[in-house]
Amino acid sequence: MNIQELIRDIPDFPKPGIIFKDITPLLANSDALVHCADQLAGLCPTDIKVDKVIGIEARGFILGGMIAQRLDAGFIPV
Repeated sequence: MNIQELIRDIPDFPKPGIIFKDITPLLANSDALVHCADQLAGLCPTDIKVDKVIGIEARGFILGGMIAQRLDAGFIPV
């Protein structure tokens, strides 16, 4: 699955010279969303017990809970 195809570039937002990475198309695709959560959770070494996953702001809130569930951990929104 090519996740890059589901991340839109929005040039000059919020100001000139910045390219905002819009993940809304990725979030709208359930297969891609599950794939991303699986891949991110898979980055955690299996010999480490994770107690909590911290998600920072909006994007972290969206994926953080899914990752925490996969790691059998709690979730803390920050």
